[in-house]
Amino acid sequence: MRTIVSGATRQVTIGDGLPTVLIGERINPTGKKKLAAALQTGDLERVRQEALAQVQAGADILDVNVGVPGLDEVELLPRAVKVVIEAVDVPVCLDSDNPRALEAALKVYRGKPILNSVNGAEARLTDVLTLVKRHGTAVIGLCMDEKGIPHDIDTRVAIARRIVDRAVAMGIPREDVIIDTLALTVASDTHSALVTLETIRRVRDELGVNQTLGASNVSFGLPDRDVLNGAFLALAMAHGLTCPTVDVAKVRAFVTAADLVLGRDDYAMRYIKAFRQRQQAQQERP
Repeated sequence: MRTIVSGATRQVTIGDGLPTVLIGERINPTGKKKLAAALQTGDLERVRQEALAQVQAGADILDVNVGVPGLDEVELLPRAVKVVIEAVDVPVCLDSDNPRALEAALKVYRGKPILNSVNGAEARLTDVLTLVKRHGTAVIGLCMDEKGIPHDIDTRVAIARRIVDRAVAMGIPREDVIIDTLALTVASDTHSALVTLETIRRVRDELGVNQTLGASNVSFGLPDRDVLNGAFLALAMAHGLTCPTVDVAKVRAFVTAADLVLGRDDYAMRYIKAFRQRQQAQQERP
């Protein structure tokens, strides 16, 4: 199944068997004090810099989130999106819990973005999928509902199915739904990653849709997080993950290596290109 998203001048295709698409996660103030402080003053220069840096690092799509408590996302999200699309040409994932902020951002966007996100809660399904249908976007569906994140595989798959079925019933193309099976840290539950991996496999086999994941959640609270994130990503990709949401600069080497091993990189061209880009970046450092 192929999901196609676009910016004003660039189109990105996500699909099983294709090279993994990387969604850059860094335009998000959660855990980033400097970005949060800049957003509170209305300074979007750091947003622009993050957009440029992530695309240079190899991001195919950029997630844009300005969720700082007390700030008006309806006013700020479209401003941030405008800064991003003027700085880079990759598609954008509009990320907000506020449907009004998503709609405001859609008014300034040029192309077909991803909306992040909907979940299995009834009110959220109705509000966000109505926007998706009206504007012809793609959407990320989270495997959670009013009760939170389920700890068992069957419930997560059932929520994913509910989201896909509701979207299709509303006339949204099946291929425009991207499922996030959700990753939790293995520091508190050593079996949590296994639950996520098996859910990814079942969503791929039973629903056939593309999948994203906030992969770095798996390593929260542990040392040497990049190594754990890279190992988890490779396994998730083998199970059906097609467009992870990641810190691209830290994980691209793992992802291109896994794509090569999984037969998604003819003649290792993408792997070699990424290697040469890393070499050049190292040489250019002062």
